[in-house]
Amino acid sequence: MEKPNTRLHDENNGLDYVLVGDYYFPALILAEDSRPVGRWGRMYKRYLKEHHSARYQALLLSGRLNNYLADIDAQAEEQLELLTQQMAEREGVNEELKAANQMEWVQRMNRIQNRAEEVIKAELIFA
Repeated sequence: MEKPNTRLHDENNGLDYVLVGDYYFPALILAEDSRPVGRWGRMYKRYLKEHHSARYQALLLSGRLNNYLADIDAQAEEQLELLTQQMAEREGVNEELKAANQMEWVQRMNRIQNRAEEVIKAELIFA
């Protein structure tokens, strides 16, 4: 009996497959220049897996998932910083308040930060 090939290449999709037991699995390799994925990227990854599995699989198989999630994470962090700054300015939470009453400043900044994070979460899910 012939021994099956341990590696195959599919010309239709350009993927290589490796024999594991009785099944061929795609031989996926992450790019070396992969950027770290932070909190927002991980959250969006979970959302994609649960609600848009076809899009998730397409990004994963094309090798673009990590960069896509890193971009989402960077955009969300930038948006969070900007939104927090705008909310603090609008509500009068500034350095003068910080110098006069630190506990009040911390409490108000925490509330602003939490509201800004909720806005970012809602935008990630409904984007």
